Amino acid sequence: MGLILCAGKTSEQIELLQLDKSGIKVAEYMTELPKRELLQQKLHKAVEMARKRLEAKPA
Repeated sequence: MGLILCAGKTSEQIELLQLDKSGIKVAEYMTELPKRELLQQKLHKAVEMARKRLEAKPA
């Protein structure tokens, strides 16, 4: 089982998936579920980094 954390401009979404069937690779494994605040921080940081990468790409 795995979690997918997604964010849009006005919403955030968390999805569960079966890693063996999805073909998605994992960047970080955790054996225990972290606190909600830590998950929120990681999601916001990932979204910020992705937006900066998109803004830096030439059109």
